[in-house]
Amino acid sequence: MLHTLAIGNYRSLLNLVIPLERLNVVTGANGCGKSNLYRALRLLAETAQGGVVNALAKEGGLQSSFWAGPEKISERMKRGEVPVQGTVKTETQRLRLGFSSDDFGYSISLGLPPPPSGSFGLDPEIKREAIWAGEFYKPASCLVDRKGIVTKIKNGRTWDVQDVGVEHFDSVLSELSDPTKTPEIFGVRERIKSWRFYDHFRTDHESLIRQAQIGTRTPVLSHDGRDLAAAIQTIYEIGNQDAFQQAIEDAFPGASVRIRISDETRFSVEFKQYGLLRPLSGAELSDGTLRYLLLVAALLTPRPPSLMVLNEPETSLHPQLLPALAKLIIRASENSQMWIVSHSDILVSELKKHKSTNLIELEKSFGQTEILGQRLLDTPPWYWPDKK
Repeated sequence: MLHTLAIGNYRSLLNLVIPLERLNVVTGANGCGKSNLYRALRLLAETAQGGVVNALAKEGGLQSSFWAGPEKISERMKRGEVPVQGTVKTETQRLRLGFSSDDFGYSISLGLPPPPSGSFGLDPEIKREAIWAGEFYKPASCLVDRKGIVTKIKNGRTWDVQDVGVEHFDSVLSELSDPTKTPEIFGVRERIKSWRFYDHFRTDHESLIRQAQIGTRTPVLSHDGRDLAAAIQTIYEIGNQDAFQQAIEDAFPGASVRIRISDETRFSVEFKQYGLLRPLSGAELSDGTLRYLLLVAALLTPRPPSLMVLNEPETSLHPQLLPALAKLIIRASENSQMWIVSHSDILVSELKKHKSTNLIELEKSFGQTEILGQRLLDTPPWYWPDKK
């Protein structure tokens, strides 16, 4: 389980350190930074896939991802005694992402290359990466330390320097992951790779979700949900079919779902609703009903991830479905750490009823995203390896 998430100098997240629990609910007014926090978590996940640099390019490049305000916001600025303005920068601009978990912590720092740097002068470079044991970084607990292209790995009381340098745009997680030689790197990489994100299901009438698909055993619903029918059938055969049927009953009393298999290979969803003479096909279902089925299949996966992230799962759902969805999310948090980003007061209220829910309510102050009510003693200890 992740205990702390830290983000520095990313869009409105100038310096955010968040304590985490099994079930985390992120909410707040429009424009407070919920999407930025979600995108930062996605960027962190991209490091294990070797795609963090490309992901930043899709966002408009590293320069546009940096915090756009002053390096420091003084108390006099907050009181309105002096205008909000920049001063001479004392620190090199870096975008920093990191987390600590039950066993390892990890952080990555990205910056621009020094000039001259040819045609790719605006490509982000990975300046520093570190893996450590314990709840926060300390030099004594550091196990892997990468600076530029040089990577050192702790071996007892000494450091082994890797002979093969890692390119500035490659992460040690993708380049030096070996279960035997570098188990720490391998462990962190596999942990991050197991994270699952569900933030967009295309449910229009041309969507592949609504059409019959060739089915194979599917213990994990794909990120776009196109294998929904196969995922449901897999739950029926090797997962918790009773829990699935109960989730349908909670939302649609008297309804049931079955999977039709035609030509021995093509799977499609059939939804039998109380009062109708025939089941409805996937092409006939409303967007809300289809999205609910997708969320049920994701949350009742026979192969729970270490972390599952749902971004605005209430989209297109009728408010009456939200208590049933909250019940599912709470159930899923028994097997996976959950991260829910939501605008819905109803869904947030239902999730808050669970005693272990960690409510992360965001607000903006002078353009900077902060956690409402978080004081110094509420903030987990955190130190960046490349920042004093």
